[in-house]
Amino acid sequence: MKYKSLDVPIKVEIYKELAEWEVNLGTQDNTITAKRMSGRFRTLKYLGMSVWSFYFLMPYVRWNGSQAILFDLPRQQFNFFNVSLYPQDIWMLSLSLLFLAILLAAVTSIAGRVFCGYFCFQTVWTDVFTLIEAKLEGNTPQKAHQFRTSPWTLSKLSKKLTKHATWLTISIVTGISFSAWFMDAFELWKQIIHLSAPKPVWLALAIFGLFTYWFAGFMREQVCFWLCPYARLQGVMYDQDTVLPAYDAQRGEPRGKLNKGEQDEDAQGSCIDCKVCVAVCPTGIDIRKGQQEGCITCGLCIDACDSIMDQIDQPRGLIRYASYKELHQGAETSTWYLRSRFIVYSSIMLAALAGIAYGFSHLPPTEFNVIHSRQPLYILLSDGSIQNKYTLKLLNKTKKPMVVNYQIAGLSFAELTGSPETVVIEPGKIVAVTAYVKMAEKKLISGLQDIKFIANIVSDNTTKTHYDSVFISP
Repeated sequence: MKYKSLDVPIKVEIYKELAEWEVNLGTQDNTITAKRMSGRFRTLKYLGMSVWSFYFLMPYVRWNGSQAILFDLPRQQFNFFNVSLYPQDIWMLSLSLLFLAILLAAVTSIAGRVFCGYFCFQTVWTDVFTLIEAKLEGNTPQKAHQFRTSPWTLSKLSKKLTKHATWLTISIVTGISFSAWFMDAFELWKQIIHLSAPKPVWLALAIFGLFTYWFAGFMREQVCFWLCPYARLQGVMYDQDTVLPAYDAQRGEPRGKLNKGEQDEDAQGSCIDCKVCVAVCPTGIDIRKGQQEGCITCGLCIDACDSIMDQIDQPRGLIRYASYKELHQGAETSTWYLRSRFIVYSSIMLAALAGIAYGFSHLPPTEFNVIHSRQPLYILLSDGSIQNKYTLKLLNKTKKPMVVNYQIAGLSFAELTGSPETVVIEPGKIVAVTAYVKMAEKKLISGLQDIKFIANIVSDNTTKTHYDSVFISP
């Protein structure tokens, strides 16, 4: 049977019939067992899943004798190789999150739920768990159902125990890996082995282990259907130019079984109703019924359909990435980088990237703060001079000890007293110094006068910082 092109547009009624939303539950016990088939989109899915190796392996990378990336909550700092970020730099994290959020929206507007199909942790962990299950219990819906309904034997029991033991191991390692981002990974393992880890570690391990085991092992696609908010938000991110895995009903309908020598080439479409596209879908939907909430745009149905088209000597593309405009209006899809929505998204992302780049390039080695004492605002000394009290706080944001001395400027005849000649500040530490500024009675000007405190980094003659404050007199 050769592919026959239709010159007239397909009737609206056919599309309306195909648009009915439906979830295929796969087997009689309502558990979806997706068939695994090789293809370019399955390969892309594996490549996308491999990104999560960063989550497991990165905490063990060392840099200058310490963990390269570490969210050190007790010390309130984020160590990123040679750079240390503190709560004062939270705006850079905010810009990073903004960039990722807009990137997600931009990609979705162009090619649908790519994140869900290739990178989402729920999708990835579920795929790994079902792969283990398929190796032990059957890699097709029929084999899996036969295994589940078969009588209990020693072989079946051993396979069940092996599956759940492997699932639990992955879940536990997932929980430990999360904690490894917040404390030294090697020290973490020592504490866990000796059962001396702090309570937050055990809490994180329990939460991540339990939810990974339950969500990826049992709930699976139900998380995408009922718990994930992104499945609800995707609709507002699509437009008529968004390319998604779609069934070409004009070419495929009317569908019918392939009976060699009996079909009418002019009356039957390319779809032979083999349902392989349904069998490979990880959420169990029928892509031929139109765009659905359960579609995570992984493209596995495209691999399945292409393999069938190859077998029946039909051109590929009955199920393909296509836009609404292409399938329903016969118009050419607009170039993705020329769309107004993408231009707006990219402008926001560029602005966020520019802010992040500026922050890293202008990251100061210190954070200097001066607090004027309020009780009292000033003191009248016995010689008639006025004295103000200040607290000088300097944060060392570098990886080396810092030697500092303090000076004042901007107020003639003022004298700095009380502070030590030099102060040593360890990496990541704040040292508070009490200092007094005194001015003789004959040099006094009533009211507020500007004064500048200067912190000179003696250990690095090229670095200094200052803080503008005021001197208060009657």
